[in-house]
Amino acid sequence: MNEAVAATLRVLHAAGIEAVGGRQATRRALADVDAGPRVRVAAIGKAASAMALGARDALGDALASGLVLTKYAHLEPELVADARFDCRESAHPVPDAASLAAGEALVTFVRSVADDEHLLVLVSGGASALVERLVDGSTLAELRRRTDALLADGVPIGEINRVRCTLSTIKGGGMLACLGRCRVTQLLVSDVPGDHPGDIGSGPFVAPETTCPAGEAPRVDTRVIASSAIAQAAVVAEAERRGLHVARRSGSLDGDVDATAERVANHLLDPDVAAGVHVWGGEPTVVLPPGPGRGGRNQHLALALAARIAGRDDLAVLVAATDGSDGPTTDAGGLVDGTTLARGGESAAREALARADAGSWLERTGALVTTGPTGTNVMDLAIALVGPSPVRTRD
Repeated sequence: MNEAVAATLRVLHAAGIEAVGGRQATRRALADVDAGPRVRVAAIGKAASAMALGARDALGDALASGLVLTKYAHLEPELVADARFDCRESAHPVPDAASLAAGEALVTFVRSVADDEHLLVLVSGGASALVERLVDGSTLAELRRRTDALLADGVPIGEINRVRCTLSTIKGGGMLACLGRCRVTQLLVSDVPGDHPGDIGSGPFVAPETTCPAGEAPRVDTRVIASSAIAQAAVVAEAERRGLHVARRSGSLDGDVDATAERVANHLLDPDVAAGVHVWGGEPTVVLPPGPGRGGRNQHLALALAARIAGRDDLAVLVAATDGSDGPTTDAGGLVDGTTLARGGESAAREALARADAGSWLERTGALVTTGPTGTNVMDLAIALVGPSPVRTRD
């Protein structure tokens, strides 16, 4: 792969991540908020640690205490070192016993907030699996079984969360029952299409409109502070700063992953496609075979695109999760071009896709993208460079 092209794609992706970073976004959102003299912080989701740090930056001594519930290996050491915070980790995308303990901790924490205190709720994607409190009669084994089945069938996350709500006492506005009369502010990092607050983390502090008419639920001042649209706009801005032409309407990644790969490839292979940068956001779905291998939807999409653009010397695509963890892996996605398939072999690629083992194939060819936890979660990004186009390395 052309190293300058690869470097440019990585820089563009990093610009998108930076624009929606949980710490920066939370700090900015609180800059114009009169938080009051005593604030309690409850942060849940993959970006919980970063968002809590942003709250700490903005609130200073007004921050009395905090609870941070996030994914394993996603806690920031400086947050753990702050004695005001109770920091806990649990599993994603399939809940574990620590997820249930996290749910109990959240209920206890919220119930302890005094009426004259300000509760700041920070929610990001992943909260649905990381924090749970089951309805009577349901079990962790049932929850895990149903979650596994839904994920294997490639069910969209919105539908998965609707099923989760039927088993939960805290999702779908359930946490509102734990509130007293305290002031409540909720800041959200969106990982769902449309950025509807009730869909982010299954909306634990968002009253369902169909069952809780306006005026009957505690008032929660809610704002979405980071989204896929913001990340994509930042990619565009960075591309333009580098003198690259940008196609602003490339489309969405939503839908079946193979159909998405076909749609994206057809766009890139169109004889009339514009040279320069093309950007997509969203979340494709993958139907898993029995005993799937290593990978996630971004790795699968990257390999599927590598097969479709093979032989082209003017196309390169980076596909990556914005949170840094694609599916159950610690990798973010893949970076492929017209030479990638030849490096790993076409038949091996077909087998890897059939086994849902794209991660292993991408690693062997040097095409795997690994960023580590990014402190945000706003769905996935795909960024393509179509040549001939000027690839500049401005600082």
